[in-house]
Amino acid sequence: MRYNYDTEDLTSLNPFLGTSSSTRDLAELTMAEFTRFDAAGNPIPELVTAIPTKANGGVSADGRTVTWHLRHGVRWSDGAPFSAADVAFTYRVAMDPANNITRRDVWEKLTGVATPDPYTVVFHFKRPYALFIADYLSTQSDSCVLPAHVIGPATTINQAPYNALPVGIGAFRYTAFHRGDAIELEANPYYWRGQPKLQRVIYKIVPDYNTALAALETGDLDLWQLINGTIAQRVRTLPGIAVTSTYSNALTGVRFNVERPVVNDPRVRRALRLATDRKTIIDKIALGNGAGQESVVPAITHDYLALPESPYDPARAAVLLDEAGWKRGSDGMRQRNGVPLTIDLAIPAGYPPSLNTANLLHDDWGAIGVGVSIHTYATAQFFQPVSAGGPIMSGHFDATIYSVGPGPLYANINGVYDCASIPPNGFNATRYCNPAVDALNDRYVRSFDPAVRAQAAAAFQRQIDADAPVAIIYSRALLDAFTTRLTGYHPNPFSDWGDPLEVDIQ
Repeated sequence: MRYNYDTEDLTSLNPFLGTSSSTRDLAELTMAEFTRFDAAGNPIPELVTAIPTKANGGVSADGRTVTWHLRHGVRWSDGAPFSAADVAFTYRVAMDPANNITRRDVWEKLTGVATPDPYTVVFHFKRPYALFIADYLSTQSDSCVLPAHVIGPATTINQAPYNALPVGIGAFRYTAFHRGDAIELEANPYYWRGQPKLQRVIYKIVPDYNTALAALETGDLDLWQLINGTIAQRVRTLPGIAVTSTYSNALTGVRFNVERPVVNDPRVRRALRLATDRKTIIDKIALGNGAGQESVVPAITHDYLALPESPYDPARAAVLLDEAGWKRGSDGMRQRNGVPLTIDLAIPAGYPPSLNTANLLHDDWGAIGVGVSIHTYATAQFFQPVSAGGPIMSGHFDATIYSVGPGPLYANINGVYDCASIPPNGFNATRYCNPAVDALNDRYVRSFDPAVRAQAAAAFQRQIDADAPVAIIYSRALLDAFTTRLTGYHPNPFSDWGDPLEVDIQ
């Protein structure tokens, strides 16, 4: 089967380092994970025999110790045996400060990882952590178990050859990575659950939407994941092609770098949110493939709070800018102390919805006297880590447009809006840091009481909304186009594939 996720090139296939959503999509097919999830978000044991709970003794009474029991007889995709030693090695890699991993905050919650025998792994937490199922070695995490026999004994991974052709324990294994062109996978003969129906998968990197559309039409692509609304309208006219829509945790919005002088005042950020015509973006750019929302927590997530949506109100936006000291000059543009209010808006190349949204913001914000300078970056460069000078992770922007969201299982904002996850230590590209929000989120993640979690989540959603480090526009509906010859493909909010063993092509 040949498929394409989006136009974005990949810099790494290692989930610890990969900043592209495509890395996680491929990892679901190939990597070693403790837990996967069904269509309702319920955890399913993958490399462990059971999900640890207080009821089954897997979680200690104080919530600070979690014991995982590994399956016997599991082998890596190169045939080597899998054991608890690999998990202990993974912990050491995650804690090596030299590694530019996308999320370190979850690993820093641990005091250590013990391996009393080859099939038992014990996580010792500094404090109770109720959301461990999703955040550690699951298909929803930014991690996987790493093979000590391939990478070790050294724990530095930034430049490891492994990143380009990982060894995992998924239904498929990597066979080739042709940078800028394609990634090839084959059925993993050692996968413990058995053989997938597909024998070969080719992920094609297609940098142009029209090229990808032509490939889908001619049969050179069997599956095109994450198409945009404009393409979906055209695809629906093609014979033999189906389109599926799944709401996700991907929240499209304008994200502000709160450390930059022109947007470090929340009144300015709230003004720009009020001056953003959300309905036009949803109707005319997303073509209805999304639902407007205000909260930074996805609507599909436990403990989501349905906050009132900010209206499109340029008049109120102008008042806020006046209050913040940004006054209109004789040319109609705003300035303060001789400094013009001009927003450096960064977007990835090759994605029409981002460009169209940027152009709309240029006009909408311009109408209230705010200048907009649009900077476009190659997709492979856009999310590169700080060490590689990526513009988003390095903070070289005032505002940017992309989709990201916590979860989708829990309203945990770690990694996205917490102080500890400001790059290079995480994906908090907004640089937003509010100790009160961190404290509320900490209460959320530590409590095993659903009522306490719901109360804490509601409070931090309200506070983040008031601080406005991001102007959420809509919850994104993920559209996939595929040949009707493809069977067993059932994506859902918690899995890009459903069950990979069942996917087949006739």
